[in-house]
Formats: sequence, C-alpha cells, structure tokens
Amino acid sequence: MIRSLFSGVSSVKSHQVRMDTVANNIANVNTYGFKSSRTTFQDNLNQLLRSGGASVNAAQVGTGTTLSAIGNNMGNGPQQMTGRTLDLAINGQGFFKVQQASPDGGGSVADNSSILYTREGSFYLDKEGYLVNANGYYLLDESNSPQSVGSDLTQIASISIDKNGKITVINNDDSTVEIQLTLAVFNNPEGLERKGSNLFSQTIASGEDMNTGTLPSEMGSEINSGYLEMSNVDLSEEFTNMITTQRGYQAGSRIITVSDTLLEELINLKR
Repeated sequence: MIRSLFSGVSSVKSHQVRMDTVANNIANVNTYGFKSSRTTFQDNLNQLLRSGGASVNAAQVGTGTTLSAIGNNMGNGPQQMTGRTLDLAINGQGFFKVQQASPDGGGSVADNSSILYTREGSFYLDKEGYLVNANGYYLLDESNSPQSVGSDLTQIASISIDKNGKITVINNDDSTVEIQLTLAVFNNPEGLERKGSNLFSQTIASGEDMNTGTLPSEMGSEINSGYLEMSNVDLSEEFTNMITTQRGYQAGSRIITVSDTLLEELINLKR
C-alpha cells in the first residue's frame, strides 16, 4: 500500500508536467514560428520481490512513473501570407541567426550576447538600416555580422528577396545593394534550448551550426518573402492529449485515495 501511494503521487506529478506542456502549446497556437513540445514518461524503478530461476520467473512490482523527456517538435508550421517583403518564412530546415543589439546601435552587438536562432521571420529596418526582429535583435549574415541595406533609407526605391535568400535593394539612383541571407542548421535541432521570445540557443545535444556558407536552396530549403510561418501546434491533438492527461491525473489521484482507504482499514484492525 505504501508503494501504491508513491506510485499514485508519481502519476499525479508526471501528469501535471504533461498538462503544463499541453497548456503552453495551446497558449501559443497563434505564435509565429512556435514549435510545440511533447512530454513522454517512462516506468520507474521496479522492486524485486522474488528472484527468478531456471523455471520460475522473477517477481517484480513497479513503483510508478517518471518524466522521460520534454521534446521539441521542429516540424514546419503552415505559412500565412502577409504581403510584406520583410516577412520571411523558411520552407524546410534551418533557422535565422540573430544577436542582441547593443544600446548604442550602429551594428554593434551587446556585450556577452551569444548568437541565437529563430524560425520567426518578421524583420524590420531600424533607423540605421539594419535588419532587426521585433525585439531589436540583428539578423546576421554568413560571417555573423549584422545585415544592413544602407544608412540612408530615404534613397531606397525597392527591396526584393528571392527564394534563395538574396536581398536586392534598388536605390533611387539605380544603384543596387545585394545581401545574401544564410540559415543555421543543426544535426539535432530538437536539442536546442528555448530562450523565450521564439529564440533558441545551441547546446551540446544540438551540436554546433553546421552551415559554413551553404545557400538555402543547396540544403533543400527556400525562403518565402511575404509569408510568416505559423505555430505547428495541432489543436485537435492537443485537446486529445488534454483529455487523456486529465484522466491520467484523476486515476493517479484515485490510487492515492484508495490506498489511503486500505491503509486506514489496516490501522482500524488494531482497535
């Protein structure tokens, strides 16, 4: 009965974590570039009651469940048309590389800021002509330098971006500026660490960025200008997970209640 109490507690705790994950997925169903999470369990240590032999199987009793992993689903989300040139969606593998700008701006990055990665492709031009995201992070090129279309924005006539990530800026005097976008790729993108604001950082599990200048088309990807990648959360799947998680939580709570009743009956035998 004591074992069953702890098994029930482990079930309740594990299902609570799964419900937290499901709730976060549903909350971000309309977050651009969001990647859903999935919680998996594994059985806990099994206690040996009787050793096995040549013709007798071992007798073991489980001690509940434990959290196995909370994995990231890095599958592509649907793309929504916006018609805005600097809205970019990646079709295929890869991440945009961004880095926090320093308070002084001017293309310099903040002290001790590391390169981060994102699938959210909503970019803007700051007052100095650098491409930045909604949080003011610079979009980096293949040499990890902030990308700029020029300091005099009043001279820009048009900006276009092709599927290979080449940005072409045409000025009023017919001069052009070309910038090549690059994407970061990882052996294990699911190993990236979430940093909030749709940003990820590399870890030992993810490995380092393997792209040393390969263009998006050369790695089977393309960049769609005028589109944004939506969240890859599947609401029907999440609601199903919510129901099964709720039932699992209720069952774990019931284990605790029934085990307590049995323990109470045992104590009452002494009276």
